[in-house]
Amino acid sequence: MNENIFFRYKLPFRRVNFSVYLIYLLLISFNAKAQDSTLNKYGLYIISDEAGFRRSIENQPEKLMVDIGMSVPGIILNLRYAGKNNFLHEQLYSHTNSSYLRLRAVMALAGAQRELNNKKIGLMIWDAYRPYSVTEKMWAQIKDDRYTANPNKGSGHNRGIAVDVTLIDTITKMPLYMGTDFDNFTDTAHHDFKNLPQLALSNRALLRLTMEKHGFKALETEWWHYYLQAGEAFELLDLPFRVMSRLSHQK
Repeated sequence: MNENIFFRYKLPFRRVNFSVYLIYLLLISFNAKAQDSTLNKYGLYIISDEAGFRRSIENQPEKLMVDIGMSVPGIILNLRYAGKNNFLHEQLYSHTNSSYLRLRAVMALAGAQRELNNKKIGLMIWDAYRPYSVTEKMWAQIKDDRYTANPNKGSGHNRGIAVDVTLIDTITKMPLYMGTDFDNFTDTAHHDFKNLPQLALSNRALLRLTMEKHGFKALETEWWHYYLQAGEAFELLDLPFRVMSRLSHQK
């Protein structure tokens, strides 16, 4: 794992009077709770500023957000929502060559990539971290929670624990045949849809077997969508990619 995982920082240590230090800790605790009590119209706490994110990861390294491309050798990023080649035909977040997941999700993804590489197959990512505001925009167009996340719950993408992924041939760099394209909102994209050529069924089965072996769970209505379970342990994020990029290059 690349040691430059999102960002690293050190807290200064100073010798202070214990009573002053105790008051300081109480004030910090009170301020954090006040911040956490600010909820959106759905009653959800969304982290939308750098300071809030820093507080959320204190002493919890599993909550770090990690640059996928820097941490998973050979993985291909084809971020469809960073351009117009998507179901809304518009750019949904700033053009970027990087995407992010929580540390535990990236470690799981790296394990899947290593296993597939033994078969001369690799992973291509269409989407990973997605700001909460983008989920709201998607829901406004496709109000069907089989295919888009309802913002009154948020998405695993907003929590940094979900990834939209397919298989590629590592020699040609071409995607393997899966029976449908990404973001196909029909039954054909469901895992239990079997009226497909055997090649597509075999490729879907390989992707699912590998991803689930390394800790992900499949979404039954989208063959490309995988997520870590118990995702509620990770806060919903609405940080823009420019903030992610800046923090990922801090030493």
